[in-house]
Amino acid sequence: MDIIIKIAETDEEVKKCYGTMSQLRPHIKKDEFLSLVKEQEQAGYRIAYVEDGTEVVSVAGFRMSQTLARGMFVYVDDLVTDENQRSKHYGDKLIDWLIDYAKENSCKEFHLDSGVQRFSAHRFYFRKGLTISCYHFEKILDND
Repeated sequence: MDIIIKIAETDEEVKKCYGTMSQLRPHIKKDEFLSLVKEQEQAGYRIAYVEDGTEVVSVAGFRMSQTLARGMFVYVDDLVTDENQRSKHYGDKLIDWLIDYAKENSCKEFHLDSGVQRFSAHRFYFRKGLTISCYHFEKILDND
């Protein structure tokens, strides 16, 4: 397997991540993807991706942050492998890369949230040594 993992630095690199990212975030339209990523980059958001040949097969949207509770940490907002490329260890390699990136940047912790319905993803995260450390609560606000 001759793969490359890197951070999307250019508009073209970001755009080529859309096909895989849209499998996790289908509500985002292709023509708005780049501008949404650019907005989030202002708050430290980055996209790391796995490329096998010329095909993007796995992507992760993440940010490095610091809080009083956690100190420096990496938080993964989005993590998905192309549905036609699963079980080929691309996700394994990407999560390992993200954890190494966190360590290289003096982070003490690595975090991600996963929807309660994503059972196969949870099994993967447990295999990678992640634990369930807290409940995440939310309230959708009606701003009308």
